Amino acid sequence: MLTDTHCHLFYDELENNLPAVLQRAHDFGVGRFICVATNLKDSRKCLQLSIDNKNIFASAGIHPHDAEKAPVNFVEEIHELMKNKKMVAVGEMGLDYFKSLSKPKIQKKVFREQMQIATELNKPIIFHNRDADNDVISILKDFPNVRGVAHCFSSTLNTARAFMDLGYFISFSGNLTFKNSHLPSVAKEIPLNRLLVETDSPYLSPDPYRGKINEPGRVRFVAEKLAEIHSVPYDKIVKVTSDNANNIFKL
Repeated sequence: MLTDTHCHLFYDELENNLPAVLQRAHDFGVGRFICVATNLKDSRKCLQLSIDNKNIFASAGIHPHDAEKAPVNFVEEIHELMKNKKMVAVGEMGLDYFKSLSKPKIQKKVFREQMQIATELNKPIIFHNRDADNDVISILKDFPNVRGVAHCFSSTLNTARAFMDLGYFISFSGNLTFKNSHLPSVAKEIPLNRLLVETDSPYLSPDPYRGKINEPGRVRFVAEKLAEIHSVPYDKIVKVTSDNANNIFKL
């Protein structure tokens, strides 16, 4: 069974119909889910969903869009949430200079503070990077003991290699399947033992569902695309990406 390593199940369009969403995922061969938070409120929701469903795991973190709104005590709050065994990563954290909904200086501060949490807890991170390659790489280098996932990878092969040199996995989402995407040429160069798959649902629905509300089950289409790109059987991608998820998240 596939593992969707990045989904936001707390969004109303998914949570309000969660049993059916999970059943459709199961029918597509997707059996495990990491519900990834973007702020403290979401972190609590992710944790509760993971407690209520044995195949859902969770993260706690502050997305760069939410950095300016992060409570003063967010570090202590994340530490507290991470005490639960269903919490498998710190994040979603990182930098986003495309939308810049929070000032870059604050984004970097909040990113660094969460990297420190991951260092202290010996937990992997899930990071977001949009138009911020150099600054993200610089911050990751300052925390050499941290490992994790470059979520929804959309950058260059050189950036992917820099992330892998630092010990990170590269996760692809539905945009891998879009027409005219440059990502297949990047994905082809990523070793199988560094690949992960995700949906980022309810965002980034893959072809042939592009533009519709995304669901975790559609991570299958990402995996099928990777099998095509790497010229390997689909079952091989299922096994290696699930093994990789086990490795990084200790599932």
